[in-house]
Parts: sequence; C-alpha cells; structure tokens
Amino acid sequence: MALVFPAPAVPTVPVDGGGEFPVRRIFCVGRNYTEHAREMGHDPDREDPFFFTKPADTIVLDGATIPHPSMTSNLHHEIELVVAIGKGGRDIPEAEALDHVFGYAVGVDLTRRDLQNEAKKLGRPWDMGKGFDDSAPIGPITRADPAKPLDQGDIWIKVNGETRQSSDVSKLIWSTPEVIAYLSRYVALAPGDLIYTGTPEGVGKVGPGDEMHGHIAGLHDLRIRIAA
Repeated sequence: MALVFPAPAVPTVPVDGGGEFPVRRIFCVGRNYTEHAREMGHDPDREDPFFFTKPADTIVLDGATIPHPSMTSNLHHEIELVVAIGKGGRDIPEAEALDHVFGYAVGVDLTRRDLQNEAKKLGRPWDMGKGFDDSAPIGPITRADPAKPLDQGDIWIKVNGETRQSSDVSKLIWSTPEVIAYLSRYVALAPGDLIYTGTPEGVGKVGPGDEMHGHIAGLHDLRIRIAA
C-alpha cells in the first residue's frame, strides 16, 4: 500500500566508534535521586519507580542550538544518565538486565516546569510539560563494557560555566538493572529504546542565550545552547 506522504525519518544518535543508534521510544524515570525528590516536595522513600515518555523526535544532538520552547516562562534543565537498549525483552530478570544494554549517554530532560506543575495540581497528564519539541538532548552513545557497569561516577551540568547540578550516578534510588527489570514488566523493551534514568538535585531555570554543558564520568559530554 502506497504511503500518502513520505514516512518521517527515524531519529538517530551517533555511537562512539561509528554507526548510528536508531531511536524507537524514550522512557524517563521520575524522582530517582533522593535529594531531587525532596526538592520537588516528595518523600524520598524507595517507592516503586514510575515512568513517563517523550516522543522519539524530541531528540536533540550534541552541539545543537535550539529555540526556547513556547508556552513556558520556567524552562528547567535536568541532567540524566541515559541507557540505550540493544536487546529487547519482557519480564527481564534484574540479574540479566545489563545484557540488554547497548550503551550509555549523557542526556538532559528539558521540562516546562510551570506546565508540569499546573498539570500536577489539576491531576492531568504531564505530556505538555515533558514531551515537547527539542526536549530530549543527548550526547553520543558510548558502547557498554560488560566488565565495567556504569554504576558510579560524577554527574553534573553547568549553565554558562556555573555548576547547577552535581552528584554521583551511584546515588540513583533505583539502579539501571532495577529500572530495566521493572519497566520490562509493563512494556516489552526493544532495540532502540532509550531510558532517561532520573536527575539529581539542583534543577533550575534556563533561558535564551544560555549554554548547558552536561557531564558523566566516562561518557562524551553534551553541550546544548538555547537561541538568544
């Protein structure tokens, strides 16, 4: 059957060493660092993880300049470890979860905080606060080394050279294997899925002309600018 218009291109992320990772879906973990849960006004006890999604075409690559999104006066940065899935599965055992990881990257979950907060207050979905155009910046993917799981290391973001968020990946409430195992109970994970694993404390506002520089030890840094 002929398509009535050309199919949209599949978003891809460069892979260190060559190749492109085709993005299928983007899952994000909410409140996965204790201090961030507290700064957002929530009890940091180890409740079950919860997830929200972003469209695949919200991906923005390293070095890009993006427009300031419409309909917000309170755009926030959230630095995150991103897990790239290379092998699919459902009901994945935690002990086998890392076998499904293709690689890791630095990501930023951009959030229209005012829209998200209004949605929370009214008991409505977060989609317009989280899943808007250009809301999922990501750096190049570094292939996973089975002998060296990425379970610790500095994670930080600077805005115009000033450190805003700074923590360690080891402080994730739910680890990467736990997140993969839990999420795979709800959906069948597939190659091309990305999981943004949550952000540490220190989220804050960015605006026109600001440059974000994200870092996680052992991975490629991510730099994104918001157009003036």
